Amino acid sequence: MPKDTIYNEKYGSVPPFEFNSKVVDVFDDMISRSVPLYNDGLRRMAQLAEVFYRENTLIYDLGCSNGNFGLTFLSAMGRKPFHMIGVDNSAPMLHMYKERLDKRPHGENVRLVCGRMEDIGLKNASVIVMNLALQFIPLAHRDGMIQSVWDALVPSGILLITEKTIQTHDDFTQLYQDFYYRFKKENGYSNLEISQKRDALENVLIPETVETHVDRFRKAGFSRIEIWQKWFNFTSFICRK
Repeated sequence: MPKDTIYNEKYGSVPPFEFNSKVVDVFDDMISRSVPLYNDGLRRMAQLAEVFYRENTLIYDLGCSNGNFGLTFLSAMGRKPFHMIGVDNSAPMLHMYKERLDKRPHGENVRLVCGRMEDIGLKNASVIVMNLALQFIPLAHRDGMIQSVWDALVPSGILLITEKTIQTHDDFTQLYQDFYYRFKKENGYSNLEISQKRDALENVLIPETVETHVDRFRKAGFSRIEIWQKWFNFTSFICRK
């Protein structure tokens, strides 16, 4: 896979991060070196989705990027039929996803939509997946987004959502950040790359506390909420209707 070297040379002014063709080309390397437990998390999410998916319903992958979850779910389902809608506002990401689907058996079970997840009319879903996606939409839209997810789920349907989170207490904030930067250095990123990526994501990726997420889920109507995976400042929730 192509190596992520986007931020290894000093910028005069670091441009805001976006999922353009330059990022798409190195995305798998970037995310596996930047998100702890990424690949295992995808596998477990796909397995959970396979357990909860119901025939004659939809599964949505909101912020589907290049299809890593969708292809993992495709493998988890085997020959079992399903209907998935993958949504992303990055045309280059969806172009790569489509190329990957065309090479896979049963890839026609996945329909791709280019647009903002906030604008999609969700309906009749037994599973909705948001993997590191809510954090990229404006704060003012997040309550409405989660409400639309709850409204679209059939009874006992689930939301699987992973987010980068921040801590309530300042001392843990610094501790978790230090361990996260240690993780990135262990994966070969330099201090310059870490610093410039952080600058690029400022005001683009806005994390929230675990408590804020849980309050939002409860406000939308979810009463069964669990954290099934956590690594310092990355948190995976399962919310059941």
